[in-house]
Amino acid sequence: MSLSVTIDPITRIEGHLKIKIEVEAGRVVQAFSSGEMFRGFEQILIGRDPLDAQQITQRICGVCPVSHGIASILAQDSAYGVTIPQNGRLLRNLIQGANFIQSHILHFYHLAALDFIDITSILQYQGRDRALLDLKAWVKSAGQGDNLLYPTAPFLPRYAGDYLKDTELNIGAIRHYLEALDMRRLAHEMVALFGGKAPHVASLTPGGVTEKVTIDKITACTWKLKKLQEFIDYSYLPDVAAVARAFPAYFQIGRGYGNLLAYGVFPESDQNGGPCLFPPGVVMAGKPETFIQRKITEDVRYSYFAPASGIHPASGTTEVSYPKAEAYSWLKAPRYQDQVMEVGPMARIMVAYLEGKNSQVVSLTNKLLSDLGKKPDDLYSVLGRHAARAIECKVVADRCSQWLEALRPDQPAYRDYDLPKEASGVGLTEAPRGALGHWLEISDYKIKRYQCVVPTTWNCSPRDEKGNPGALEKALEGTPIKNQENPIEAARIVRSFDPCLACAVH
Repeated sequence: MSLSVTIDPITRIEGHLKIKIEVEAGRVVQAFSSGEMFRGFEQILIGRDPLDAQQITQRICGVCPVSHGIASILAQDSAYGVTIPQNGRLLRNLIQGANFIQSHILHFYHLAALDFIDITSILQYQGRDRALLDLKAWVKSAGQGDNLLYPTAPFLPRYAGDYLKDTELNIGAIRHYLEALDMRRLAHEMVALFGGKAPHVASLTPGGVTEKVTIDKITACTWKLKKLQEFIDYSYLPDVAAVARAFPAYFQIGRGYGNLLAYGVFPESDQNGGPCLFPPGVVMAGKPETFIQRKITEDVRYSYFAPASGIHPASGTTEVSYPKAEAYSWLKAPRYQDQVMEVGPMARIMVAYLEGKNSQVVSLTNKLLSDLGKKPDDLYSVLGRHAARAIECKVVADRCSQWLEALRPDQPAYRDYDLPKEASGVGLTEAPRGALGHWLEISDYKIKRYQCVVPTTWNCSPRDEKGNPGALEKALEGTPIKNQENPIEAARIVRSFDPCLACAVH
C-alpha cells in the first residue's frame, strides 16, 4: 500500500510549487508537480505596442528578468530583420552573463546548500568574525524543535536529515553563504552598469542596447568581475566539490529520462544564427542531435488550459479552463519530438561537452569528474546539476573578461530599424534555469499573439497527452525516502532543478 506525501509549498525556490509523491516500500513510485497559480502575461501583451514586450516580459521574474528581456528583443530583431552591432551583442552578453552569475551563486548558497550544510555547526565557532558571531548568537537564541523563535527565517526550521558532519567544512560554507550575499550584489551592479538598473533592466531594446560604452564603465565592471571570479574559483567550486564528496549517493539520485535540450546562449558572432558560447543541441539517450525548433509542441491534458495538445508555440494560445477534469497544474507540458526534455545548466554543459568545441567546458568537466572519481553519465543527477551550474558559472565569468576587452567606446551599441505592420519572430535563448523561448506575431503594428515557453515549464511540467510524467516528476521516481515525515531526499531533487514557478506560471 502506498503512502501519499505532499510538500506544499516547496520552500527556498521562486514561487509556489506543490509536490505530491506516492511512496511504497520506502521509495517514490509516482510524483506529481503542480504549479499553484495563474498570471496571464501572454494575454496582457495582446493588443499592445511590440516595443512594450521586453519591459513587460521582464516582470515575469525578478531573478531572471534579463533572459526574458533578451528573448523578447531577439524575437523582435527577428521580426524587424535587424542585425545588431558588435557592441550591442557584447553588452547583451555581459548583462545576461552577470545575471547568470548572480543567479547561480544565489541558487547554490541561498536556496540549495542549506539542504546539505548543518547550520547548527555555527554553535562550535570560536573565531572573531563578527558576522559569524552574530549568526551563532541568533541560532543559539532560536533554539531547536518546536521552541524556534524565528520559524520563517532561512535556516530554521528544517527537515531532519543527514547533513555535513565536518564542522570546519560547515563553518566555511556558512561563511561563504554570507559572502555570497555581497557577491550577488556585485553581479547585480554589473548588470546595472550596462542595463541602467537591476532587476528589470531598461537598456535592452530591439537593435542592440541603449546604454553607451565608456572606459569608466568598463573599468568598474572589470573590478567587480575580478572579485566574482575569485569567489567562484576559491569558494563556489570547492564548496560544490566538498558537498559532492560528502554525499556521493546523490550522483545516483534524481536522474530522470536523460533527454536534454538547449537553445544556445551568448552569441559569439554578430550574424544571426552564428556560434554561441553554449551551443544549441539535443541529447537523446546519451547521443547528441541537432536542435530543430519546429519540433517543439505543448500538451495541456493535465493543465488548466483549453486548447488542444500538440500545438507549436507559434500557433499557441492561452485559454484558461478551470476547473478541468484530470488537470492538476497551471503549467503546460512542453515536449520536443513528443519527448520529455530536461533543460538547465546540466543540459547546456552536456550539450557543449559532447559537441567538444568549447575546450574550457571539456577541461573543467573532465577535471571535476576526475577529482570526484565520476564519469560523464553521473552528471545526470542531483549533484551533477549542482556541478554543472558551478562549471558554467566559471565559464561565463571568464568569458565576460574577454567580452569587456572587446568593447569599443567609439562604436555604437544600437542599430535603428523600422517597425513593420505585419511580422512574426522567435527569440530563443537560455535563462539560468534553462531553455527560454518567446514567440511573437504582429498585426497592424500591434501584438496579435505572444507565447512564452520557459525553463521551469519544461522541467516541472505535468503529464502530457500520453500520460508521460514531466522531467521533475520522472526524476523523483525511485527515490529512497527514509522518513516520510522528513522527505529531504525529494526536496534535494526538486531544488537541484532550481525551479522558478513565477516564470512557469507566467
